[in-house]
Amino acid sequence: MGRRIYSFVLDPDVKGNLQGPIENFVACLILLNVGLMLLETIPQVYEPYAKLFHFIDTTSIFIFTLEYVVRFLLSPYQKDLTGKRFPRISYALSPFAVIDLLSILPFYLSAFIALDLRILRVLRLLRLLKLFRVLIPAWKEFRDLNRGRTFRQHVHALVWPSRYGGQIHNFFDLFIIFWVLISVLSVLMETVDAVHYILAMEFSILDSIAVAVFTTEYLMRIYSCVEDPRFKEAYSGRARYALTPGAVIDALAVMPFFLEALLHHLFDLRFLRIFRMLRLLKLTRFSDATKLVWDGIKREAGTIGASFFVMLLVIILCGAVGYLFEHAAQPEKVDSIPTAIYWSVITLGSVGYGDISPITSMGRVIASLMALLGIALIAIPSGILAAAFTDQLRIEREKIGTKIVEMMENEIIDPDEKAQLEADARRLHITSLELEQMIKVSQERRAHDRALRSEFNLSAASIDPQLALVQFRNILEQMKVIVKVSDDKLAQVMGNSDSPTALEKRIYNQLTGSQRS
Repeated sequence: MGRRIYSFVLDPDVKGNLQGPIENFVACLILLNVGLMLLETIPQVYEPYAKLFHFIDTTSIFIFTLEYVVRFLLSPYQKDLTGKRFPRISYALSPFAVIDLLSILPFYLSAFIALDLRILRVLRLLRLLKLFRVLIPAWKEFRDLNRGRTFRQHVHALVWPSRYGGQIHNFFDLFIIFWVLISVLSVLMETVDAVHYILAMEFSILDSIAVAVFTTEYLMRIYSCVEDPRFKEAYSGRARYALTPGAVIDALAVMPFFLEALLHHLFDLRFLRIFRMLRLLKLTRFSDATKLVWDGIKREAGTIGASFFVMLLVIILCGAVGYLFEHAAQPEKVDSIPTAIYWSVITLGSVGYGDISPITSMGRVIASLMALLGIALIAIPSGILAAAFTDQLRIEREKIGTKIVEMMENEIIDPDEKAQLEADARRLHITSLELEQMIKVSQERRAHDRALRSEFNLSAASIDPQLALVQFRNILEQMKVIVKVSDDKLAQVMGNSDSPTALEKRIYNQLTGSQRS
């Protein structure tokens, strides 16, 4: 029972168990605790919600304690502790177990020792050490994957997706995503006067840290981009990369900070702070759906352009007709055709702000027709975009199938090719089971094609079971054809002659019975 529980909950070598989700949940809980601990230093935030802060802290301690106890009890089933005389004691003395104990020990010590609350809060920072449980194995994996490679190649593997990045690359992406969300949230909240008054200093510190993180990431990408064959030249390659959409977005994410810091004495550049919202565009680098949509739009650009052209014609014509009937009735509101076109856009979009309303009978009729027509006009490009996204997803999945067939040319998929397929599958949200099924289908198809191209070969069939199965099926199909074309002649031979054996008659009866059914 203990071994089964360990395999289901904690074993890192078992795919599809709860080990990954548990590690991710604990990591998020640690970051939440650290964030709340920082907020506790602000009386205006902590005092109204002191009970909530205490509840979250107590719940976190309970979860961390439960995790420690479960790991301690199941430690005899760990591979590195199997066979040891006292596995639980060995686990308790291991670095990871000591870190887990230190993260909860201050809470229990405070029940027996009179600790200053400020000291207790500082000791809670030890919970950050629990992150080393996932960071240290990931770093060891990264070091093994990049053994013998240059420093620049190490940087490239860290910031760019590749087979050398391992889990540490995923953590780097999560770190950048975390700071994008934090920085954008701070930009939103600092526009609230009541919040900005309390957290003005904290917002400034957060923005400075975010700029440092994004600047470091930008420089790392500029430095290592030459490892990509597209940008392999030292200077011109980096210049070409700097002009790519992703690099431009990275530069715009930090540029307002530096422009305001360097030129504030010459110009009032506080308006540039709103451009920090452009940091949200950095998330497009981590979203495969964005690329699929963009590829679909490029492929259907002609159709989408035609639909928008028709929409533009309808908007202009409706605006002109609306001006014709409404200008005389309300010249102060519908004073020109551009104003009428604005009214046409608002009406066709079913928004209806109410600042311009038709008062003539024909104007109301036109507005009613425009409202109905607008539903169809809006639905056309929406349907085209949805179809383009679906078709692009299908094309990308077919590319994976083609890639599998190409990889099967040498009869086997090596680990590097398998890793590439798994990366493409994750990008297209294809599960591991679906990928294995696609590989299996490709193998069967290849064996079938090879059997059709080759003659019956007993030695090859004895070596390759897939080939044996395909050849067996081919023979079975040939027998079905013989039974079908022979009509009743073969039936007479089978019924009246003694030459067919009992096995042959049984097979014949099975084939004729299957054809009748």
